Amino acid sequence: MNISESDFIYHSPAGIDLLARLYVPHGEGPFPGVVGVHGGRWCDETRLTNAVLDRELSESGIVVMAIDFRMPPLAKFPLPVADINFAIRWLRSKAGDFAVNPNWIGGVGTSSGGHQILLNALTPNNPEFSKDHSAAMGKIDPRLNFVVAGWPVSDPPVRYAYAKERGMAVHIRAHDAYWADEAQMQTGSPQRIVCEKKAEYLPPLLLVQGQEDVILSPHMSEHFAAAYTAAGGQADLRVFPGVGHTFITKDPNGVASREAVRHIVEFIHRNCDRSQLN
Repeated sequence: MNISESDFIYHSPAGIDLLARLYVPHGEGPFPGVVGVHGGRWCDETRLTNAVLDRELSESGIVVMAIDFRMPPLAKFPLPVADINFAIRWLRSKAGDFAVNPNWIGGVGTSSGGHQILLNALTPNNPEFSKDHSAAMGKIDPRLNFVVAGWPVSDPPVRYAYAKERGMAVHIRAHDAYWADEAQMQTGSPQRIVCEKKAEYLPPLLLVQGQEDVILSPHMSEHFAAAYTAAGGQADLRVFPGVGHTFITKDPNGVASREAVRHIVEFIHRNCDRSQLN
């Protein structure tokens, strides 16, 4: 399917212009829509990081809004999560402009972006996640109908301890830049939220994980999938042997990457066939 791509400013919190790249399939729709959230240890990279994945999703008939958001040193948690929350509301408010069904809106996040989209999936109405929102945008439903998390940092305090144990200096600095302290890492931990039954919503979840991932602590995604299911959610965990962190963007033509993208596309379309917000 042919697609079009365009960049625009979707939000200007505290006078900082944030760009999004919109990938829109040609055709009548209705289409699913997703907000795409890049990784980069919370501190680096851009809306273009996952372009290879975003284009494939759009070519399958999905509107993708890949976003920039505030990062350290300009902003720390929870402001970047609030920018993502704003983007979800923005896409739902503009759904008709892009032939998107407003009840078919989800999120796709990778690594630290996976962490941040999970927080929006679990606790979308957290007032900390609506900072810098206008009154009009605050009336738009921020709930996600489904969520895809690729190799997410689903338990930040555990990953912080793991990084310190292994001497992962870049990752330690990134944690310290994004979070105020370890107590805040606990507050912003999706693993804690689901284990303590504090989630507002548990939308259908697809977890994509490389088996050879050494950037995350061992079995982080397996632990999150188990906790999500125990809390009453539907979690589909797909673990791919022989590949590590960010494998889809590192080797987009690899066998594991092709299979993972197929699962993501099928998961989104499957959930949009039956997903409705109550």
